[in-house]
Amino acid sequence: MIPAGFEYHRPGDIESALSILTQHGDEARVIAGGHSLIPMMKLRLTDLSHLIDLQDIELLKGIEVAGGTVTIGAMVTQHQLINDQGLADAIPLIREGSLQIADPQVRYVGTIGGNVANGDPGNDMPGLMQCLGATYELQGPGGTREVAARDFYEAAYFTERAEDEILTRIRIPVPAAGTGYAYEKQKRKIGDYATAAAGVLIRIEGGTCADASIAMTNLSDTPVWSVAAANALIGTAVDATARQAAIAAAIDEIEPVADNRGPVEFKKHVAGVILGRAIERAASRAG
Repeated sequence: MIPAGFEYHRPGDIESALSILTQHGDEARVIAGGHSLIPMMKLRLTDLSHLIDLQDIELLKGIEVAGGTVTIGAMVTQHQLINDQGLADAIPLIREGSLQIADPQVRYVGTIGGNVANGDPGNDMPGLMQCLGATYELQGPGGTREVAARDFYEAAYFTERAEDEILTRIRIPVPAAGTGYAYEKQKRKIGDYATAAAGVLIRIEGGTCADASIAMTNLSDTPVWSVAAANALIGTAVDATARQAAIAAAIDEIEPVADNRGPVEFKKHVAGVILGRAIERAASRAG
């Protein structure tokens, strides 16, 4: 289908974008890569009179690694995440996750800001950002504020971001040296959302897990960051017993729904398999 008519804006700075967004309220929406918004407009599931393209705003671009923190502009594409060597050296989990998003055509245009900001439970980056302990910077008419990724998602397509705010940057602490990582994803075909996916970080000291972080994707109406699953690994050698305890803890926290990817019990089974693989691979990379 063809979307309804709308007025197109392409501001050159964040202040102008916010001004247009505030002026037109519910009738306006910002667009980054457009992979979520444009299909909804074509299907006429959303009716907008004003579209604000963020492509020309330099503030929203670039990747910086400094002082133990990675800062990523919201308009950085998945392709740029994959090909930035400094980012890959600091947080290789992001490259591993980005390579599993859709296909190259999508990754050339799709942005990290769009992926995390719209609250789609099927998107890969929200769970990864929770696993990594990321913080989102939001800018609105009242100024700038920060929200932890672990506090950002409220329900499917509902987030902490106000309608008159724009996500501008993502800040991520660089994991400690020797931290093992893995992102495992099961999907029906290339380009599809995950049936189940898991991001894992594990730090091992003296043969024992000293720290862990586990997040799962598309198994609830928000990403699931499981403290209980991580705690099941901490203080263990990440052996089979500990892995099974972590899997059981995570399964207790997910709430998948039946759809064309399978019934609930199948999704829980896949989630357990995927998480087990991710834990094992992250542990093998630790140290």
